[in-house]
Amino acid sequence: MEIFNQWRTVILLCLTLGLAPFFPEPHILGKVRWVLGGAVGMKLMDWLDLLFHGFPYILLLRLIIIEGLKAVKKK
Repeated sequence: MEIFNQWRTVILLCLTLGLAPFFPEPHILGKVRWVLGGAVGMKLMDWLDLLFHGFPYILLLRLIIIEGLKAVKKK
C-alpha cells in the first residue's frame, strides 16, 4: 500500500494515533514505561493496545530504513 510509504501520512499517524490520548500523558509513554518496569499485570488487551499505539512508530522506523537503504545504494 503506497499510503504507508508517504512521509506525511506516517508522521500524521505518529502525531495522532501514536500519541493519543494526549492528556495527562501520551498513552504510548505509559505503556512503554509499564513494559520497561517489568510488565507486571499486563493483560492481552494491554499488549494489543501497545501494538495499536506503537504501529505508527513501526511504520516510521520502516520508512527511515527504506529511505536510508536507498541513499546508500545511490552512493
